[in-house]
Amino acid sequence: MSIAQQINDDIKKSMLAKDKARLEALRAIKSAILMIASEKAGSVVSDDDAMTAMQKLVKQRKDAAAIYEEQGREDMAEVEIFQADVISTYLPEMMGEEEVRKLVMDKIAASGASGPQDIGKVMGPLMGQLKGKADGKLISQLVKEELGKL
Repeated sequence: MSIAQQINDDIKKSMLAKDKARLEALRAIKSAILMIASEKAGSVVSDDDAMTAMQKLVKQRKDAAAIYEEQGREDMAEVEIFQADVISTYLPEMMGEEEVRKLVMDKIAASGASGPQDIGKVMGPLMGQLKGKADGKLISQLVKEELGKL
């Protein structure tokens, strides 16, 4: 079953259960998937494209929650965090910091990077390798940290 079909099924279940909060998050996913389908002029959206869209939605929700918390709007932040959690259930488990750090160090050794000026040599291949498996901010932070030690 594709992600789009699973989302549609879960929307129906949420409607029957009258779970409005979950339904709102699921509809956001469906909307993003429909946008991709209309942009590509095709009715079928690959699971990879859907995953990318959901990762973007999670990031947007987390960023919005952080802004709400800064402004003292805890009620709005809770809604955004809940939606991010719902969307995250459809995403694969992200790699931990130690796993990413090991890959960063391996890639630095393999590329022959000698300092912070070689960040492009390391980041490009790593981002391709870890797409959807690790947060880009974490990867960037670890690459800068490790290259700074050289």
